[in-house]
Amino acid sequence: MAKIKYTKTEQKHQQDSLKQFQRFLPTLQLKKQQLQQEVRLSIEKLSVNRAARQEALDHLAELLQFFSSPQESEKFTSLVEVVTIATSTMNIAGITIPVFDRVEFADKSWDLLTTPWHTDDCVAALKESLSLRAEGKVLEKQYQLLLAELTTTTQRVNLFEKVKIPECKENIRRIRIQLGDMETSAVARSKIAKSKSQKLV
Repeated sequence: MAKIKYTKTEQKHQQDSLKQFQRFLPTLQLKKQQLQQEVRLSIEKLSVNRAARQEALDHLAELLQFFSSPQESEKFTSLVEVVTIATSTMNIAGITIPVFDRVEFADKSWDLLTTPWHTDDCVAALKESLSLRAEGKVLEKQYQLLLAELTTTTQRVNLFEKVKIPECKENIRRIRIQLGDMETSAVARSKIAKSKSQKLV
């Protein structure tokens, strides 16, 4: 505990600090609750994304079996090219997080007469798989940012609740006792001095 001065100025400073901590604490607690809820939602979204991604990969693997050779399947993958991953941002509990919008693919066409009949389905499945993977990366980033902010906010709440507020209350109590003792001592000295002066008269 830091050293304190046993003065009325210090007492006022400690009382002001206590009021400030008590005023900010409910806001921090509310932010902590909101972040806890957002982290839970983020975990659920990641779980749903992972399941959908696995399903898309399984579906793609089934379709790839129709290709007669590895060269043919490689030729098919060249039909899918990612141009950009579009994201936006949103504010949650005072922090900016990325939001997945879509994956933009290059507009490629193929000859329907010379390509196998399952090419369309494979292209669609690969695009879906790549979109889900890109979304998963953004969701992972969201989760990391929310978790980091929750950790920081929880530390602040604990600092206020368990350290700063009790410390201010204890300092105010000690200052009051010391000031009371000093006042009592001053009154006692005053009475002794008065008594001595009366004896001298």
